[in-house]
Amino acid sequence: MFINSAFAATDSSAEPLPETATTTGTTTPATVPSAPSAGEAFAMNIGMVLILVVLFYLLMIRPQQRRFKEHAEMLRKLDKGSKVVTQGGLVGVIEKVISDNDVLVDFGNGVKMTVLRSSVVGRYEEQVPPASKK
Repeated sequence: MFINSAFAATDSSAEPLPETATTTGTTTPATVPSAPSAGEAFAMNIGMVLILVVLFYLLMIRPQQRRFKEHAEMLRKLDKGSKVVTQGGLVGVIEKVISDNDVLVDFGNGVKMTVLRSSVVGRYEEQVPPASKK
């Protein structure tokens, strides 16, 4: 049931191997195809591992690198007047760029905080629904 009939030690229900004639007139059983050698099996396993590594790179690492580059570019372009969202979900307007790492963000009602650029998730764009046609 779980063992292939070619590898079964004794199986009465298995079909006998076909016989082939020899030059001397006697018959000998046909040879069973041999299993791949250890070197061939190793090469096939290494090939599968390499394919999995390439797929992992293409599906996981490459998109993450692209998102990281886009985020770094967005942080580089932040300037005075940009409306941003922080990691904490606070929405404010950049009032002043203090340094390469810090910005002063005005959150409204006189609340101003110095925020690390790296804690800015992105620009805040309000989604305005399209005007309905009448």
